[in-house]
Amino acid sequence: MRAVILAAGMGKRLTPAGTTPPPKCLLRFGGHSLLERHLRLLRSVGVDAVTVVTGYAQEQIAAELDALSWAPRPQLLHNPRFELGSVLSVHVAHEALCAGGDVLLMDADVLYDPRILGTLASGEHADRVPYDTGFEPGDEPVKLCLDQGRIVELRKRVAPNLHYDTVGETVGFFRFTANTVVRFAEIVAAYVASDRADQPHEEALRDLFLENPDGFNVVDIAGLPWLEIDFPADLERARDEVLPRLPALPT
Repeated sequence: MRAVILAAGMGKRLTPAGTTPPPKCLLRFGGHSLLERHLRLLRSVGVDAVTVVTGYAQEQIAAELDALSWAPRPQLLHNPRFELGSVLSVHVAHEALCAGGDVLLMDADVLYDPRILGTLASGEHADRVPYDTGFEPGDEPVKLCLDQGRIVELRKRVAPNLHYDTVGETVGFFRFTANTVVRFAEIVAAYVASDRADQPHEEALRDLFLENPDGFNVVDIAGLPWLEIDFPADLERARDEVLPRLPALPT
């Protein structure tokens, strides 16, 4: 199994205008960057082959890997047009995604309980999507809607007439088998070829899910602590509410 971590964004919403934020994957919690936390937790579930897609301040991410002396060193792929949209970051990782075997696709800006990753990575082969039915409703969460176990929507804003019986917030992590990730890469490539590279990669994921709504193992991780970090208030919640509930990082 391999992992592709999307770490290209700038995180403009985290700091006041006119300031220069660090890449979000270098935010530190408990003395460790989010990037280091990802690498330690991935290694704990047997994943050592890691690709990180960079964009903003790529040299800072490379410097963090140098400081960690992480081995095997993750592959760094650069998206020079990172401000355009995350579809393009996924496209930059096309070869890494399609190299064979199961792939974990992960957003870099998440602080999370290791049991979430353990659930995602367990078993031989799986197309698996963790989501949290205990989420706080609002316009910001990317919502996964199910109807009798079938995926019927993946978007921040859900059409009012859509029928579904279960809804939760996606964690930003996905596991795909070899055939599924190739299909996802094809969808992403079609976005780029048709001048839709400015779209969030969740739109391409939505297309993938709706092509085969019964084909994904959806796992509810409600009750496990995690947080996607987008706003200053998220930094406070991550440090005050999430971090104290997490076990010590594996060495």
